[in-house]
Amino acid sequence: MDKTAARPPVPPFTPQSAAEKVRLAEDGWNSRDPEKVALAYSEDSRWRNRAEFVTGRDAIVGFLSRKWARELDYRLIKELWAHSDDRIAVRFAYEWHDDSGQWYRSYGNENWEFDPNGLMRVRHACINDLPVRESDRLYHWPLGRRPDGHPGLTDLGL
Repeated sequence: MDKTAARPPVPPFTPQSAAEKVRLAEDGWNSRDPEKVALAYSEDSRWRNRAEFVTGRDAIVGFLSRKWARELDYRLIKELWAHSDDRIAVRFAYEWHDDSGQWYRSYGNENWEFDPNGLMRVRHACINDLPVRESDRLYHWPLGRRPDGHPGLTDLGL
C-alpha cells in the first residue's frame, strides 16, 4: 500500500463523511494492528495522548504496540461529536483488562486535523480510566470490528 495515498473520505467533511471517517478509525483501532493503523496518519503526524507526545509513523507504531501489549482484549467505540472542513472531534470509550485481570472502561475525547489527502496530521486525546467489574462490561463482541448492529455510545448510555 502506498504510504502517502489518499485515505477517503477526505476534507472538506460533511456530517456523513465525518461519521464515516470516525467509523473507519474505530475499525482500524479495533484491528489492533499498529502497522495498519499508522497508515491513516501523515508521515509527520503529531499526537498528544494523555501525557505522551508522539511524532511520526514509526513512533505511532511503537506507541500502539506498547498500548495493545498492555491493554488486553481491547474493544473500542467512537462517536462523532463535531466537525468542520478539515477537523473532527470524537468521543469514545473502550474496554480492556490488564495482565492481572482488572477490567477498565476508558473514556475520552479526541480532536483530529486532516491533510488534504485525508491523513490525520494532528491528534489530541484526553482519556480517563475507570476500573469496572467484569460483570459490568458492555462490549462483548468477538475481538475485531464492532458488529454493525452493536449499540453505539449514546445507545449504551455512555
